[in-house]
Amino acid sequence: MGRKVTLACCTLNQWAMDFDGNLKRILESIKMAKEMGATYRLGPELEVTGYGCGDHFLESDTLYHSWQVLAELLTAPETEGIVCDIGMPVMHKNVRYNCRVIIYQQKIILIRPKLYLAMDGNYREGRWFTPWCKLREIEDLYLPQMISNITGQRTVPFGDAVISTADTCVGCETCEELFTANSPHIAMGLDGVEIFTNGSGSHHQLRKLNVRVDLITSATSKVGGVYMYSNLIGCDGERVYYDGCSMLALNGEIVGQGSQFSLDEVEVTTATVDLEDVRSYRGSIMSRCMQTQQSMSYPRCYLNVVLGHYDSVAIADTPAISVQYFIPEEEISLGPACWLWDYLRRSKMAGFFLPLSGGIDSAATACLVTSDLRRVLQLPEDQPLPTDSSKLAGQLLTTCYMATTNSSSDTRDRASRLAQQIGSNHLTIAIDDVVSANMAVFSQAFHMTPKFKVHGGSGAENLALQNVQARSRMVLSYLFCPADTLGPIKERVPARLRIGQCG
Repeated sequence: MGRKVTLACCTLNQWAMDFDGNLKRILESIKMAKEMGATYRLGPELEVTGYGCGDHFLESDTLYHSWQVLAELLTAPETEGIVCDIGMPVMHKNVRYNCRVIIYQQKIILIRPKLYLAMDGNYREGRWFTPWCKLREIEDLYLPQMISNITGQRTVPFGDAVISTADTCVGCETCEELFTANSPHIAMGLDGVEIFTNGSGSHHQLRKLNVRVDLITSATSKVGGVYMYSNLIGCDGERVYYDGCSMLALNGEIVGQGSQFSLDEVEVTTATVDLEDVRSYRGSIMSRCMQTQQSMSYPRCYLNVVLGHYDSVAIADTPAISVQYFIPEEEISLGPACWLWDYLRRSKMAGFFLPLSGGIDSAATACLVTSDLRRVLQLPEDQPLPTDSSKLAGQLLTTCYMATTNSSSDTRDRASRLAQQIGSNHLTIAIDDVVSANMAVFSQAFHMTPKFKVHGGSGAENLALQNVQARSRMVLSYLFCPADTLGPIKERVPARLRIGQCG
């Protein structure tokens, strides 16, 4: 019986409610994992539906289509001979749960619901899902007929359980459970679970990768074991960006790390680990050995498969690596840039339209778009691309300086020079007529004309006039976005995304 096992963590760029596209990417990741010799494939959280479905999770169709995707996975030749850990929503006793569905050879081994939901910051999982509160308990879930016809199972285990194979034991966590004070991996590790899996939907925040790495290495350092972490990447329809960086850890050391900011649709990170390293490490910590006697046992779902390689001697272990971190400035540049590209291609627009004021805020936004285009040039494309980002910017980015009589030549020149440096298609227009029209309506209603402070007006008048100019630019820019003359790309939808400033 082999001691060494090859495990695969998949990073997927999923789209909310794109069931066909999501299925295609899941199958591609399974195929890649098998080609790399993996026997266990872990996917991100809610990979079947996409994480950002919002209130679509409340619709019965979303659950039905999820089962349809699972039916395709169960019968697909790609899933033969590999244990697949799939993320999807499941309803049990008329209650929706965020679940991991573990399948093997056209059978469902276990459906494990999420125990602790993310409800802080940008997360609102409690609006759509209910946490599973019956710790270390399982129930029978009655399968839909379409699934039962494939698997031959009428019911499957549903709840907080672990999977025992012929050579090891696997336990599931989901995203937030890694971040909680009493993470499930602690109790699972004391009960003999050697491989922890975590399908996650963790969005990018500055230096958040450091937190993830610290939690994963700390977890496996204390209880020993292998930790598999799989994350989404990209913008799937919300205002957040999932930054990928799936990873694997062994006994407190990282042995595999995926890309953090990538424009690839599918990425698979694998590592080969020796399970005897886990057992030796745990056996050397006597305090842990004493605590195992006090731990409560998990229900076990038995899977008659050997995850390890039979010829373990000929297979090399994956060595520990140093985690690759971007500096904060790089994160600030790359995160929003990757989000912009996903949003652009999914909206099917022809490019970006940016009012360029000559100030620092709009200049920063222009630089983010430039960072985006530089990442795009690194993609392998069937269509020939320009050789540098400035030429690509001429096709995808239109900037516009909207001047009034109060605009200075300095801001005009700064906007023009920046547009020239980044290569955008730049326009300079006067919007005095728009501002004057607003002022005429106000003067007619109140029989007075507000003045800037330098001309004797009050502070309130001064602020109002600045806002009129700024908001006039914003409203007018939306009129410019769908214009046919903004770019040379005629085969695509001519409208452009209007992007604002970052303060």
